[in-house]
Amino acid sequence: MSIGEVLGALRPEFPDVTISKLRFLESEGLVEPSRTPSGYRKYSHADVERLRYVLEAQRDHYLPLRVIKDHLDALDRGLELPEQPGGRPQVPRGVLSAQDSETQSVDAHAFTPTAGAESARLRLSRTELAEAAGIELALLDQIETYGLVTARAGAGESAYFDGDALVVAQIVSSMSSYGLEPRHLRGFRTAAERESSLVEQVVAPLLRQRSPQARARAEEVAREMAALSVRLHTALVRAAMRAVVGH
Repeated sequence: MSIGEVLGALRPEFPDVTISKLRFLESEGLVEPSRTPSGYRKYSHADVERLRYVLEAQRDHYLPLRVIKDHLDALDRGLELPEQPGGRPQVPRGVLSAQDSETQSVDAHAFTPTAGAESARLRLSRTELAEAAGIELALLDQIETYGLVTARAGAGESAYFDGDALVVAQIVSSMSSYGLEPRHLRGFRTAAERESSLVEQVVAPLLRQRSPQARARAEEVAREMAALSVRLHTALVRAAMRAVVGH
């Protein structure tokens, strides 16, 4: 959409908005429309939704641009915008419920690209991770020390934790209520690394072909192998537990 089209889309809800206002919000870094080769602004639908959120937060909640920018930064890191602009961004419910969905439905659907993308897109600071997982920072330190979660860092950005790290932290927290500490759980990490290596061996020939079709097939095989690995692990643990409890 051109800036004029954006203005037309927003004015029914925000009659006072002007082109100057839209340019000001861009100069403040709240929205970054793409540019045509001739320099004209082109706004995506996501850009328009960002602008709508900014204008609503200013009009209805009198939030300063600094706070609004923090909220939009949280959105860019995979968090969900609050239902009300005055609220705090939250970890998506789909990521928070991943622990239950992955343990209750152990099949290829638990490893869909959509679920994986949502988890990988999430970028949490240490404090945000601990808060979302409901753990103390001291426990997070131990979880990191024993390699159960690892902070990642992309080009030009601070270290962050993704959605998988959040799920791991949640599970470790639950297991700690039974007296297990992160140092007791290193075997899970080692087993996961070995299983991942087996999957890598299977899909490596497909990845070497470098065609889009081969890569798509490699992703499909990796998902299926991951699901089979979890099912096998579950069955083996269940069989072992029968021996422990005598049933």
